[in-house]
Amino acid sequence: MKVIATLALISSAAAFAPAAQQSQSSSALAAKPFADALGAQAPLGLWDPLGMVADGDQARFDYLRSQEIKHGRVAMLAVVGYLTTAAGIRFPGAEDIPDGLKSFPALLETDAGKNVLLQMVAFTAVAEIANREAEWLDVKPEFVGDYRNGFLDLGWDGFDDATKMKKRAIELNNGRAAMMGIWGLIIHEQLGVSILPGGYLPGH
Repeated sequence: MKVIATLALISSAAAFAPAAQQSQSSSALAAKPFADALGAQAPLGLWDPLGMVADGDQARFDYLRSQEIKHGRVAMLAVVGYLTTAAGIRFPGAEDIPDGLKSFPALLETDAGKNVLLQMVAFTAVAEIANREAEWLDVKPEFVGDYRNGFLDLGWDGFDDATKMKKRAIELNNGRAAMMGIWGLIIHEQLGVSILPGGYLPGH
């Protein structure tokens, strides 16, 4: 309780800090490169503890952002797949395949399972090739991570700028959460500690 009371007093005191001091702090944050970029939001702002984009290199920032988006998209699929199999859902013929990380050695035990793993590798390769800017087409991506290349729309071009920024921020934050989430699921599986409803532990 004492800790909570202390934190409350500190936050209250900050609210009454001189306006000039708050303005100076805000200006200092805004002066940092990419401080107003998509994803730089409260409470951390631009999270760059290693100073990887401190020099304001736009090309490097765009590269790191593209990697963040890609890994976030993969992680979102991973979390959905992990939880789906943990719920007992399987493709026909795969009912005996365990969930969690034990699924990989189980697939290697049969020819059909090996074919599934080969298909996964092939899909990953095709996705890696397809999900990039098609420089040979006369189509300019709207933003980093825009890999439609003139083929997909799904109503995106009908959104206003504010809605587009909101949806991009949602994807970015969901990807960040998923990257932490899939690692949390895997680590707890290896530790033998369930974090799923009912105490269920995949792979055990």
